[in-house]
Amino acid sequence: MGEQISKAALARRLGVSRGALYYQKKLPDKDEELRQAIEAVMLKNPAYGHRRIADALGINRKRIRRVMRLFNLKPARRCRTGAPSKPEDVGQQAAIYPDITKKLSPIVPNFLWVSDFTFISFHGTFVYLATIIDRFTREVLGANIMTSHSVELIDGAFKQALENTGTVPEWFHSDQGSEYKAGDFIQWHDKLGINISMTPKSSPWRNGAQESFFGRFKIEFGDPDRFDTLPELIEEIYASIAYYNQERIHTALRMAPLQFKAIWHAKRAGQKPQQPLTVYPKKVQSPPELCKYLPLRHTPPEVFHMN
Repeated sequence: MGEQISKAALARRLGVSRGALYYQKKLPDKDEELRQAIEAVMLKNPAYGHRRIADALGINRKRIRRVMRLFNLKPARRCRTGAPSKPEDVGQQAAIYPDITKKLSPIVPNFLWVSDFTFISFHGTFVYLATIIDRFTREVLGANIMTSHSVELIDGAFKQALENTGTVPEWFHSDQGSEYKAGDFIQWHDKLGINISMTPKSSPWRNGAQESFFGRFKIEFGDPDRFDTLPELIEEIYASIAYYNQERIHTALRMAPLQFKAIWHAKRAGQKPQQPLTVYPKKVQSPPELCKYLPLRHTPPEVFHMN
């Protein structure tokens, strides 16, 4: 039978305090609690990485990243789908419009709107989603969904943005797709007094706000084929855009776009920020009407010029 030794003597032999013999590490328990909290956030927001999860939980980003690595928690990633061809854009001459995003960075809402459209594969065919985003607040001001990428697709989204804001932007930025260079669409902007900006050909990164939005949107939206009918798909697309505007934390803003806009307006007015109640975008059915928006021209806001 081995020698019996007291805990005090054992502690002296090991060079530690007697209390250390009773110590149990608390970190694994804390990590497990944090893992459950992280998974709860990811369940509602599957595409959240460690930065937005940290913002959602109000916890240090390094700690969130360590626990996510420890438990192999990873955000959803997007599978690439072959894009439909656009033969009407092949061989077109470059537009004469400048790319003002290289020189101007908005510091107020409704100075620079950016637009683009993307395809969504649905049961062997394509559905197209066009959006208008305020470059300052990152808010989706208007959206339209069609089964073709005609000029009406862009018109519908733009009309909705006008209705939701009650004003027109100083600048409207897009790529050089044939839909944005269509004569009727250009004339509409001219009559409203809106300056046009376009990215150079084959430079999608110059419309980064829109490209980023569509990339993240498709990740978070999931598989479109889980819906049986087109109306079900469309309803969920609009619901997802409302979620993006009202709840989803934008990495650059560290809050949702509508929350950011409400805080900005409240600070500007010297008031205490209130929770925004606006719910849109709504569905667009009818074509735009020019005369309705002609009196709404706003005074050009200040803008920050970049060197």
